[in-house]
Amino acid sequence: MAKARILIMGAAGRDFHNFNTLYRKNRGVEVVAFTATQIPNIEGRKYPAKLAGPAYPRGIPIFPESDLPRLIRKLKVDQVIFSYSDVSFPYVMGKASLVNACGADFILLGAEKTMLRSKVPVIAVVAVRTGSGKSQTSRRVCGYLRSQGKRVVAVRHPMPYGDLVKQKVQRYASIQDLLTHKCTVEEMEEYEPHIVEGTIIYAGVDYEAILRQAEKEADVIVWDGGNNDTSFYKPDLTITVVDPHRPGHEISYYPGATNVRLADVIVVNKVDSATKEGIDTVVAHVQSINPGATVVYAASPITVEDPSIIAGKRVLVIEDGPTLTHGEMKYGAGVLAARQFGAAEVIDPRPYAVGTIAATFKKYPATGALLPAMGYGQEQMNDLQATIEQVPCDAVVIGTPIDLRRVITISKPSVRVTYTLQETTKPDLGDLLDGFIARYLSKRRKK
Repeated sequence: MAKARILIMGAAGRDFHNFNTLYRKNRGVEVVAFTATQIPNIEGRKYPAKLAGPAYPRGIPIFPESDLPRLIRKLKVDQVIFSYSDVSFPYVMGKASLVNACGADFILLGAEKTMLRSKVPVIAVVAVRTGSGKSQTSRRVCGYLRSQGKRVVAVRHPMPYGDLVKQKVQRYASIQDLLTHKCTVEEMEEYEPHIVEGTIIYAGVDYEAILRQAEKEADVIVWDGGNNDTSFYKPDLTITVVDPHRPGHEISYYPGATNVRLADVIVVNKVDSATKEGIDTVVAHVQSINPGATVVYAASPITVEDPSIIAGKRVLVIEDGPTLTHGEMKYGAGVLAARQFGAAEVIDPRPYAVGTIAATFKKYPATGALLPAMGYGQEQMNDLQATIEQVPCDAVVIGTPIDLRRVITISKPSVRVTYTLQETTKPDLGDLLDGFIARYLSKRRKK
């Protein structure tokens, strides 16, 4: 029989994992191309032969997703595998309709088909949308496990924006490791907070190889998900974070709604800043589709270095990039700090944006009067710095997971906003993790 000709739609993460786990050694298929979206500077490259395996000696080309109809026809594609996250149900079905109209099958892979099995227990922390508070929840889980004397390794959803061969397996245990691996702002935002708190974190491209290395130094692995993707590893406990600032998204975004159904624990985050209506809507939806999950309510209190820098000032607010762009959030911790500490005005940066930052606003026009901290490479980091310098403001409020002042120069007075997860109901995550330890880790110790 002729091999099925497959194209994988992705965004430099889940797509590579799906290929590695299901197709790399599958002699019945030929993956003829990847497409890329969401992340800049991915298309035009190749998934390299050293990672693709002996069946692909020339690697696999990566094209812009906008070329999809042409590629299906030109490459005689039989099946299109949708392999990225944080998109609405209508968006997914729009892509399905396009693919079907071009004559190919449109396939969504089952959540467990690409989950790798670990030799040590796994806790997966996932979410319904980007910006729900997944990373702070992961850090809370890691911190509690460490406090109980457990060796914890976090494995982060892929962010391979550089040399894919060199990024096959990456281990981060110090700030120097971020420099060694030439991390982008987006990577540092995810890795640095774990490192600062004392957790080793892995990431990269080949998650089988990553898992086998991480297992050697872990009593438990915490999967720190990206966007609203499902876990790459088969979890023994799944914690899904939902966001009452975006009620309804927990049942209408892919694959976040899958994470709700897979959850053992649902964390309703940001209850200190969300409306009662938003909280009630999210909880009702969660309980209607996964009534067996344990619901934990949590606040996300903010801390500001020096509130006087904000009070009465005209401020530029910088928020996490992906949360504002494809995450579709209208504000984050920076805006909350500006309101709480009495900023006179939040200045709209859009008229002053340059280069790739201006292009980001054009691509995501609903971002509003906030500056997304885009830093997918040095050019974009330079444009971010130049944009900040051009905005006529009194001060800069930095609401990003890392201190941007460490990687770019901000000459204006500035203040950083930090935030943590604080559960407000019982059982809390500590109680639930005690049960996890009793079920899984104590048994391993006895063996």
